[in-house]
Amino acid sequence: QVQLVESGGGLVQAGGSLRLSCATSGRTFGTVSTYAMGWFRQAPGNEREFVATISSNGGTTYYADSVKGRFTISRDNAKNTVSLQMNSLKPEETAVYYCARSRSSSATYYQNSYAYWGQGTQVTVSS
Repeated sequence: QVQLVESGGGLVQAGGSLRLSCATSGRTFGTVSTYAMGWFRQAPGNEREFVATISSNGGTTYYADSVKGRFTISRDNAKNTVSLQMNSLKPEETAVYYCARSRSSSATYYQNSYAYWGQGTQVTVSS
């Protein structure tokens, strides 16, 4: 059983920063460096959308155009964690943010490529 647990969400003013973390556990996660990881978000009334992804060794990252230059995804394979540093947050980025583990080592923005998902953490950006 693979578990992904997000933390770090909360209420922040527009222009502020938050750092989300995703802790992973479970035997399938096993060789941590094997799988790419991603962050997605879903705002009320909207479909879940891609935010950022990182390859298994951390060498490749992709970001949604809307967050480029403001968000940074990183991973610590020794600690089985992946993080998302979010700066200059905007009210429209209020959403539940999800951590996910891919089925492969390659960074990808395709949701169907992700096999495991966390329960999400709420991020609320006030104007």
